[in-house]
Amino acid sequence: MRGLIGVRRGNAILALVVASLGGGLIAAYATRGGTAPVFLTTAQAASASETLPQTMTFAPVVKRAAPAVVQISSTKVIKAEAQGRGRGQNPMLDDPFFRRFFGDQNPSQQPRDRRESGQGSGVIVLSSGYILTNNHVVDGATSVKVVLSDHREFTAKIVGTDPQSDIAVIKIESKNDLPVLPLSDSSKAQVGDICLAIGNPFGIGQTVTMGIVSATGRNLGGAIESYEDFIQTDAAINPGNSGGALINARGELIGINTAILSGSGANAGVGFAIPINMAKNVMDQLMKSGKVVRGYMGAMLQNVDPNVAKAFGLPAGGGGAAITNVDAGTPADKAGLKTSDVITAVNGENVADMSQLRLRIASFAPGTTVQLHVYRDGKQQDIPVTLAERPGDKELAKNQHGGNEQGQPSGLQGVSVEDLSPQIARQLQLDRTVTGVVITEVDESSSAAEAGLQQGDVITQVNRQPVRTTTDFDRLVRDSKGSTLLLINRGGGKLFIAIEGK
Repeated sequence: MRGLIGVRRGNAILALVVASLGGGLIAAYATRGGTAPVFLTTAQAASASETLPQTMTFAPVVKRAAPAVVQISSTKVIKAEAQGRGRGQNPMLDDPFFRRFFGDQNPSQQPRDRRESGQGSGVIVLSSGYILTNNHVVDGATSVKVVLSDHREFTAKIVGTDPQSDIAVIKIESKNDLPVLPLSDSSKAQVGDICLAIGNPFGIGQTVTMGIVSATGRNLGGAIESYEDFIQTDAAINPGNSGGALINARGELIGINTAILSGSGANAGVGFAIPINMAKNVMDQLMKSGKVVRGYMGAMLQNVDPNVAKAFGLPAGGGGAAITNVDAGTPADKAGLKTSDVITAVNGENVADMSQLRLRIASFAPGTTVQLHVYRDGKQQDIPVTLAERPGDKELAKNQHGGNEQGQPSGLQGVSVEDLSPQIARQLQLDRTVTGVVITEVDESSSAAEAGLQQGDVITQVNRQPVRTTTDFDRLVRDSKGSTLLLINRGGGKLFIAIEGK
């Protein structure tokens, strides 16, 4: 099973910059006087075969960029109380069979404080000593050490961290001006651009790898409170590269290497970097106030898939984000936004999905009024929303709980439901104001299961009409024409599911 890994340690070797493009064509990446690479045809490469090997190199680019990439070592203390709580929750440690492998010590013995260390990378972005890295590289650290490429060592202080973007800023004090990396405009990065990853993989020392930008605007479906807009690259990134530099062929910083998608824990050609535009915005706020302030609307969102778009009567392929809930008293509520509204643009710029919408809203300062382009009941309108500050500790728990009670077959094929009683609502940990019918069984071969309905889901609307009883549900399903649009409450989170047929 593949997994997303924050790479606190990792990379490989400098790649030879000649790649076969197929059909007998060769792209030779030749640099002339330190400028960007140029592409040569097979014939041109052959005619220049005696001189090209001396110029086929990114060495001048790396020579300028590498000194600004540093190695970071962090140490944190795990308190005895935390260890004791964790141990007490593991019944295996009280089993004599398992104690044979972990030592025959008293499992109730009071544990001692212990130290944990980790390694990562960072990028000097200001000559006064400010360094960009990942939050997970220094998270919880009690001490942070920085080693430069010339082997000078410094003790760093943590200026600020932002777990939502996984960016942190640390600072070292030096009497001499420090080497820095110039920043690029990451919004101009394109798929196919050559890029280099610089970092300190596996603790072996600084390493450079080469690849291309494989994708932009990647969202990996992380925690709801996170903000993801990754640059994807096939340049080798491994544990230890976290916080290191992703640069373009001109030696400009386009991203902060952050994670890999891998089943083994090592590079599989799918790495991710935080765009420098986002990282710089976070850095500027952390340096100014020690925290990051983001715009906040107060609506729960979901992506608009083709079935949902059809049920809403939206243009095919239009994208956008559907509102599944509006929190009372929030900017969305005050502006008059409603459940079932579909937001397709912000200030005239289209949004492809809910991730892009969240990023766009978060990029505005609280107090900013934005114009949202909204589809409501098949009609388009612009709604102004004045944003507030995003709550600092907001968390949306979406734990799923299944029910065991057997309901009655409903008007929706393959689905059994029953009225949502107060007892079932408590079991599902739902707010007492939630009304609807709870799904007690879903036939795995049904279109409802294929669409994503699950046992324990509470259906609160059918075709945007409220549901309070199984009678309501059956009547509204029978009245459906074509597809049936359901609004689901799943562990407190809400989403639309469209089902073709009945």
